[in-house]
Amino acid sequence: MNKLSDDIYAEPANVDVDTLKNLGPLTGMAGIWRGVDGVDIKPKAEGPKQQAFVERMELQPIDPQTNGPQLLYGLRYHTHIVKPGQSNTYHDQIGYWLWEPATGTLIQTLTIPRGLIAMAVGKAKADADTFELVATHGSETFGICSNPFLDAAFRTVEYRIKVSVNADGTWSYDEDTVLMIRGQDEPFHHRDSNRLAKIEEPIPNPLARNC
Repeated sequence: MNKLSDDIYAEPANVDVDTLKNLGPLTGMAGIWRGVDGVDIKPKAEGPKQQAFVERMELQPIDPQTNGPQLLYGLRYHTHIVKPGQSNTYHDQIGYWLWEPATGTLIQTLTIPRGLIAMAVGKAKADADTFELVATHGSETFGICSNPFLDAAFRTVEYRIKVSVNADGTWSYDEDTVLMIRGQDEPFHHRDSNRLAKIEEPIPNPLARNC
């Protein structure tokens, strides 16, 4: 756990307002992306089922955020997923990717419209091209919260995402959402992965645009 500043109200001085220059390991993820090689391994009554998917993900820089002395730079994201050849939503998710330069901390927040939220954390160097974040059920800080049905029938006990920013300008992720499913003794590993190619550059954050 990071040591708290003695003055929890003091704000950092000389903050660089250009978020795109201060994203650390998130730098290679800024922009609008498309991935056509998605693979989802999901639970069904008859057993695991593999499903291909196509994904559009937008990650746009936000203005620097402060919590007293804490300084965060980040990307607001929205991912929309469909099955190949279809237009109806297969998965939708929003949230933030955050980077705290002072501590080398990465945070991902996520919300899906089935009544589930999570906040995952990891550590990395500013120039890292691979990193991993984890959220755990029951944590008071980096945890998972579900609606009563999901918690009783498909409880998420751990969420883990590994990201690789690739030399060819793409980036990839591999997610492992560990579920305890009612009636099953062993945890189920709900896996999702994709490789994303940039289709549009990011828009600078508002403060940077106004400078």
